[in-house]
Amino acid sequence: MNAPAEAPIGFLNLPQQQSLISNEIRQRVDAVMKHCRFVMGPEVTELEGRLASYSGAAQCVGVSSGTDAIQIVLMAEGIGAGDAVFLPAFTYTATAEVPLVLGATPVFVDVDPATFQIDPASLRRRIADVRKAGKLRPRAVIGVDLFGQPAPWPELRAIAAEEKLFLMADCAQAFGATLSGRRLGREAVATTLSFFPSKPLGAYGDAGGILTDDPERAELYRSLRTHGEGKTRYEVLRTGMNARLDTIQAAILLAKLDVFDMELERRRAIADAYDAGIAGRVIPPARVAHSHGSWAIYSVLTKGQEDRAALQHKLKSHGVASAIYYPLPLHQQPAYVAAHDGAALPVAEDLSRRIMALPLHAELSDHDVGRVVAAVRA
Repeated sequence: MNAPAEAPIGFLNLPQQQSLISNEIRQRVDAVMKHCRFVMGPEVTELEGRLASYSGAAQCVGVSSGTDAIQIVLMAEGIGAGDAVFLPAFTYTATAEVPLVLGATPVFVDVDPATFQIDPASLRRRIADVRKAGKLRPRAVIGVDLFGQPAPWPELRAIAAEEKLFLMADCAQAFGATLSGRRLGREAVATTLSFFPSKPLGAYGDAGGILTDDPERAELYRSLRTHGEGKTRYEVLRTGMNARLDTIQAAILLAKLDVFDMELERRRAIADAYDAGIAGRVIPPARVAHSHGSWAIYSVLTKGQEDRAALQHKLKSHGVASAIYYPLPLHQQPAYVAAHDGAALPVAEDLSRRIMALPLHAELSDHDVGRVVAAVRA
């Protein structure tokens, strides 16, 4: 008799994660149902305090999504028409989308071929390009902690200071990661967070946050997330948006925070096992120096598109899921082609043809990790 087929290994396993903390989640949600403060309830304030304490930041402002967090931060700086916002060409669309929504222009920067993080040398060249063209005002740099590893923050801070640019951290994929022994959250003037369900710390819907050490900016962020209101609900000081963090999502995140460090340890152990197991078959992601990643996404490099397609087919035949982050760099996306100045960004373009992500979540067993490694090595 043939042995039963093993269960497929999914890219995520939210049901299993939920089963481990279902009682804690239920208690938290039941408390919200009892007090019925579904918008800006006490759990939001509690979560803001815990997130600030965890990251070391002085202030945390809970908002409705990571995208809204980016928009609030840029709105607070008055960024709009005629302004250039520098950001990596190889990241998720939200980072480029928001400047365009505000009337500004995203200026795409190439990335490091090994770590996939924004390349400081390319950033310097792109700033010089914009200044020479004279059509846009350089205003801001967005560093993205891609895939759960830190961006090159010391270099980014130096460039922003030299060029007198506002510096923002898009930490949507890297909450819990560390750089030089310190958790991310204070590397820039403001740090935006996403708690989309697939993130290392994920809600059961959209949710986000903003970290800052600046109390005046934090107060402005709180106003902007609630229609620009002032001291009272019907005092409208500025044009804002409806970007409040849902109380039920805050309650769920509080329950998940209790086991977050344990899950981070597991993610890091799996990343280490992948590094050792797949070397020589594909190229593992290079580790950012002096850091510990949160490993939201574990992406490897193949030789090219055909090799990637063959590997994905092989993984599927072994019941192992995979994904591509990202199949196109942002400057080649239809929505952003018109905004791009035509500069060549060869590393981002090359990565999009070769990159592929393996399953990595805290619920993977050692046996599951072995199956993934064996499938890659096959």
